[in-house]
Amino acid sequence: MTESSTHPAIERVAVTDAAAELIRSLVAAHGPVMFHQSGGCCDGSAPMCYPKGMFRTGQSDVLLEELRIDGVDEPTPFFMSASQYELWKHTHITVDVVPGRGSGFSLEAPEGKRFLIRSRVLSDDEYRSLVDAGMLTS
Repeated sequence: MTESSTHPAIERVAVTDAAAELIRSLVAAHGPVMFHQSGGCCDGSAPMCYPKGMFRTGQSDVLLEELRIDGVDEPTPFFMSASQYELWKHTHITVDVVPGRGSGFSLEAPEGKRFLIRSRVLSDDEYRSLVDAGMLTS
């Protein structure tokens, strides 16, 4: 897995090698990109990939990670809504890619692939580290 973090010792979001390869391809075609974890509805809670700045984020969004992808010059931000974050704050997220059609709004849709997330509950040590770093309230 390609790992990256806004805080070097603490990782909230990772990407698989396959996802990193697709991100590099999308950046080459579209310039810098960003992710926003959708909340469900039409796209079934998928990580949506947009040209950086094309999806407006604000006070109701949480920046989980600035992904550092080998071969991509600038970090790739990964956001989620604050209300959804309250439900997911105890998890580690891995962005992966599988064959299939993604949402029509996400950049990978025409590629015949779609991003998805795999999640796991943070270990007690990871959770404590995030609390100690001020990145999470207990």
